[in-house]
Amino acid sequence: VASVQNHFHAGRRDWNDVVELCAAEGIAFIPWYPLGAGDLGEAAAQLDALAAKYDITRFAVALAWLLHRSPVIVPIPGTSSIPHLEQNVAASALLERIPSEDWAALDRLS
Repeated sequence: VASVQNHFHAGRRDWNDVVELCAAEGIAFIPWYPLGAGDLGEAAAQLDALAAKYDITRFAVALAWLLHRSPVIVPIPGTSSIPHLEQNVAASALLERIPSEDWAALDRLS
């Protein structure tokens, strides 16, 4: 198995145990709908708060959370324009900007 692809994002974490197994086995985990097709469920409010705090979009925070969640997660967000691509790429810069207590608050969401 080279990779696993399951429905997973900040608002839908049914596959946390599979992410952990993939990490232990060195298998890539590709979250299907990494941005929840715009619906990030109950996580949206927390994502919006962090987005406002760091002056970035909710979706950039959601992508950054996936990258923070596990080194085996490889999100593939849809990109329809150059500005959209720039926003998606900016998500990786958030890994260093967002402190551990903010990541922990997102991690506690179910």
